[in-house]
Amino acid sequence: MSIISSTGHTTTSTTSSLAQRLTAAVCASILGACLVYFAGFSHIEAVHNAAHDTRHSSAFPCH
Repeated sequence: MSIISSTGHTTTSTTSSLAQRLTAAVCASILGACLVYFAGFSHIEAVHNAAHDTRHSSAFPCH
């Protein structure tokens, strides 16, 4: 004898407001700009060279 039981799966959809999405986008943009600025203008040669080599490996012109 077999018993088949069904469990109701509830899906929770998380809705984020426009303000939350804008805040996340602004924070991500600021973080990205800081990383680009740090890598581009760093006096630490290893950081600058790593960013430089990454740009060349992805065929992004940087000169």
